[in-house]
Amino acid sequence: MRFLLVVFLGACSCFAEKVRWVIHETDSDQPLPCRIHLTDSKGQAVRAPDLPFWRNHFDTPGEFTLDLKPGSYRFEILRGPEYGLVDGGFEVKAGDDTLMLRHSLKRIAHMSEEGWWSGELHIHRPVNEVPLLVRAEDLHVGPLITWWNRNNPWKDQALPRTLWREVEPDRFIGLMGGEDERRGGALLYFNLNEPLDIQSAQPEHPSPMKFLNQAEELGAWIDIEKPFWRDVPAWIASGKADSIGLANNHMWERGMLDNEAWGRPRSMHDYPSPQGNGRWTQFLYYQILNSGIQLAPSAGSASGVLNNPVGYNRVYVHLKNGLNLDDWWDGLREGRSFVTNGPLLRCRVGESLPGSRMQPSGADVSPHLMARLTSRDPVEEFEVIHNGKVVRRIPVRDLKGTIEQDLGIAPIDQPGWFLVRAVTSLPHTFRFASTAPFYVVDEKGGIPAQRDACQFFLTWTRERMNSISLDDDRLRGEVLEYWKEAEVFWMDRLDGIGK
Repeated sequence: MRFLLVVFLGACSCFAEKVRWVIHETDSDQPLPCRIHLTDSKGQAVRAPDLPFWRNHFDTPGEFTLDLKPGSYRFEILRGPEYGLVDGGFEVKAGDDTLMLRHSLKRIAHMSEEGWWSGELHIHRPVNEVPLLVRAEDLHVGPLITWWNRNNPWKDQALPRTLWREVEPDRFIGLMGGEDERRGGALLYFNLNEPLDIQSAQPEHPSPMKFLNQAEELGAWIDIEKPFWRDVPAWIASGKADSIGLANNHMWERGMLDNEAWGRPRSMHDYPSPQGNGRWTQFLYYQILNSGIQLAPSAGSASGVLNNPVGYNRVYVHLKNGLNLDDWWDGLREGRSFVTNGPLLRCRVGESLPGSRMQPSGADVSPHLMARLTSRDPVEEFEVIHNGKVVRRIPVRDLKGTIEQDLGIAPIDQPGWFLVRAVTSLPHTFRFASTAPFYVVDEKGGIPAQRDACQFFLTWTRERMNSISLDDDRLRGEVLEYWKEAEVFWMDRLDGIGK
């Protein structure tokens, strides 16, 4: 859904070197924080002085003035996925009066009123910019990555008195997020009182497991930043991760980072570009679930490192009683959530949300899986994924505003998992939404492990053990101890299937 405003102010009779811009929400005169992509006649991104700029856009509190050189300009105005998009153009000529531009953004969904609260776990922007960024992207929970392997700004300054800052009602930024990114991949840490001492770590030593264990003992939230990182089998085997990045920073608003970096590469034949990396990410997540592991999906954009704006990849968590940070993290852990970089996908089975643990039903019980979808971009079908396979495709018809769809009887007759996915038909990127899994659990609260999935991770574990490159046998032995534990975990899981 696109709202088009081509702004030439009458018949292009008013041109100026100074441009005064006001953006507000429909039915309101108050300036509305938002993001603007502004390009000149050559297609080059234009900056706005004193406003946060990143790669191809700047964020604004909703009212500002620009001095522009004469010429033609194009723009797009956005504010996260709950608002429509406005785009258009204007021309500046020398010597004329100030050009006044005024636009309104229309809300197409109000997720917090439905109990869904947005957040993302991978922000690298400067602390002083982020209060405006989360407002401009309509993001409610935004923990910053302020320390990582190469940088610890807290080493030479006092720690913040409060780890979370409320920038306006129901909008929070966190100040103590950290990242351990080395040869095995990246782990993100949140809700610590101070940074971990990881700055002297080498690419392979000490093992990331050393810091993961420290963080877990300190009560940190531990996020596996992507499913294809090389150390994922050990991190999963530890049982200490809280979430994993299903909507991650290889998925860009205007393209893809179309490789797995130093992670486990995909088959280009089976997962061709441009959507291949996104589908490979999902396949790996499904293998984790198929191995009997109940792990919630998360989302992150890496704005400040990669091309995305803040909040492009985001996770919505459902809360019954408004936004409380502890409840938000608890809801994320339990999987009362969906991840997205565009479509807004809310699903239920009766009154049960994603993340619910349900008992298998009898033959006379037939609860339906219901979906509610809002999207600016074209979505052709809903997909129901059951134990890793697409078992149902339901066409999306007449997607205008928000639609309700019955997806048929939920597959809850035996233990396992299922989720709902909606992928847009955009040709340049993997833009999608996915619910967290619904779990159908056995009498012990578990879901069955599949042999193929466990063997997949056992093979991956052994390949990784053979690839660890350290000349010092003692150091290599220290790292391998963690991998031997992971190998035992996956062997035991295989041996336990069917018993």
